[in-house]
Amino acid sequence: MAHIQVLDKHTAELIAAGEVVERPSSVVKELLENTIDAGAKNVSLDIRSGGIHSITITDNGSGIVREDVPTAFLRHATSKVRTENDLEAIGTLGFRGEALASIAAVARVEMTTRTKDELAGTRYVIEGGEEILLEDAGCPQGTTIVVRDLFYNVPARMKFLKKDVSEGNAVAGVVDRIALSHPEVSIRFVREGKEELLTPGDGDLHSCIYAVFGREFAGGLMPVDYAMGGVHVHGFLCKPAAVRANRTMQHFFINGRYVKTRTAMAAMEQAYKGSIMVGKFPSCVLHLDMPAETVDANVHPAKIEVRFINEKPVFDAVYHAVRTALESGDTRRQVSLPPRVVTPPKPEAEQLQFVRPQTAHAAAARTAERSFPETADKPAAEKTPRAPVSWAAPPASPVSSGHVMRSSPADMGYHVTASRPSAVRIDIERTVDEEPVMPPAAAAPPKPAETLPEMAGEAAEGHPPIRCLGEAFKTYIIAEMDGALYFIDKHAAHERILYNRFKQDPHSDAQQLLAPVTVALSREEYAALIGEMDTLTAAGFEIEDFGAGTVLVRALPMLLDGRDVEALLQEIAGGFVSGRKDIGSDKLDWIYHSSACRAAVKAGDTTRPEEWQELAQRVLWDQDIRTCPHGRPVCIEFSRHELEKQFGRLGG
Repeated sequence: MAHIQVLDKHTAELIAAGEVVERPSSVVKELLENTIDAGAKNVSLDIRSGGIHSITITDNGSGIVREDVPTAFLRHATSKVRTENDLEAIGTLGFRGEALASIAAVARVEMTTRTKDELAGTRYVIEGGEEILLEDAGCPQGTTIVVRDLFYNVPARMKFLKKDVSEGNAVAGVVDRIALSHPEVSIRFVREGKEELLTPGDGDLHSCIYAVFGREFAGGLMPVDYAMGGVHVHGFLCKPAAVRANRTMQHFFINGRYVKTRTAMAAMEQAYKGSIMVGKFPSCVLHLDMPAETVDANVHPAKIEVRFINEKPVFDAVYHAVRTALESGDTRRQVSLPPRVVTPPKPEAEQLQFVRPQTAHAAAARTAERSFPETADKPAAEKTPRAPVSWAAPPASPVSSGHVMRSSPADMGYHVTASRPSAVRIDIERTVDEEPVMPPAAAAPPKPAETLPEMAGEAAEGHPPIRCLGEAFKTYIIAEMDGALYFIDKHAAHERILYNRFKQDPHSDAQQLLAPVTVALSREEYAALIGEMDTLTAAGFEIEDFGAGTVLVRALPMLLDGRDVEALLQEIAGGFVSGRKDIGSDKLDWIYHSSACRAAVKAGDTTRPEEWQELAQRVLWDQDIRTCPHGRPVCIEFSRHELEKQFGRLGG
């Protein structure tokens, strides 16, 4: 059994640093938060090789006095927390005193700083946790930190880093969130020598959003400003017409700190219900201000998760804030309907309903809707004398309300009982002792008002014939084959067919677009998409990196028909970002799933009988089409035996 021993200082620092410094974006986050806490109003960030080679941050904050500079790089050394009571009301972004120590343990760090009251600044160099240099330096008020050769002394950690472009995009995402959390601070971001972001720093959140996400996103927003239960909600929400296919553009900030909160997210999406389509998600930049003692940010080293003392006030405030904004800010054109005309009810004695007797004549006319002369003068208990059913052509009657009245109830063999509307009772009797009289040859049976479209398919070699009977709810095709009824989900069936075609050869039907489609993505989506460019090419897409969070789609599989390209790319990128479990290791297969789902006919779409027939044949004659790519059944079978059992025709 191994003996317990205390780790040496260097090893302990490397382990601890791993909790704070995972990649260059972690370093940038910690250092930018320090600049905000120092009261900086102008911050400049420059990265090289995605932040792996160098990260340079300059601010005009308060600076650090010379005697405190070496102490700042010690673990758990901070100016923001004095006692345990301070943890109950944290008002700064940083408070643990771990950032500088963790960064210095895995990189080469140089700091130059000066306070307002000092005549000369201080230059401090530390590498791998070991102090190298401390000297005077000339510099303006504020602090400049240069981090070079990240993980130079931890090669095992280095191999887990992604490509420079991916790491750079992750840094850009952090910068965006810091900028949105503090619009009063002007942030300049330079990447590989090119300026990518410059926020005005005028305190206007909307202008900051414009600088970060661009004109198109900023133009689809509406303001929010609402206070309830000690929680102040302010910021911007997307209009219902500008929703997205994923949640990557949902940004929540609590007391100036970017956080992930399921409480606020659930409240916002609950408020949007009924205003947006199912499967679409709203975007937002929402700030929540609340007493510091009601929220705990000391949950995770990344400080991105928070815990509320009471979640209900937060949920209620966000929900009502969003509802109020939607009611006042939704400018979609509303349909104006004419005032409803209420038809006065008929006298009780006239509110009659009829059910036709099941004679041969009535069966031929079962779809025709009829009206009959009123019988209001007859007592409710009086029965109409029964008469034998006659197939002779009845005399013509006047036309009323669009229905043809051909005979009286007595002529048709009906018996009608009039009663109150709340308890309408209909007695239908037929003379069973008498045979119906066949109509003369010249008289044709009444024509049904409507006949279901029906197609009888030709029997292919080795396959039984298929007869399509119709469509239910514009979603399910009803077909008959080989003594059974089949209900086919047309969306699921079409999705499976397209998915199979994608898998066979995604490039066979690739089409070049006449004009490239520009797709704007968030920083995270953009990074994920660029990182999977080879996978998208293998799936039949031709995508070009356009820079600044934008890609150009020049070609795509023809099966997509050029529709919803932007929504599809956002969905795919969002899946990569969120690390969806259904993607797994086969990302290509998941792209086929998403593409087929987008291209397939939707439930509720109008389709023609010829299309019903073709789809039914594809499904019922192909044993490989039994489930959609997501596992839902494509077809449900009802045998004749099951139907006859339900209707009681089997005698048991």
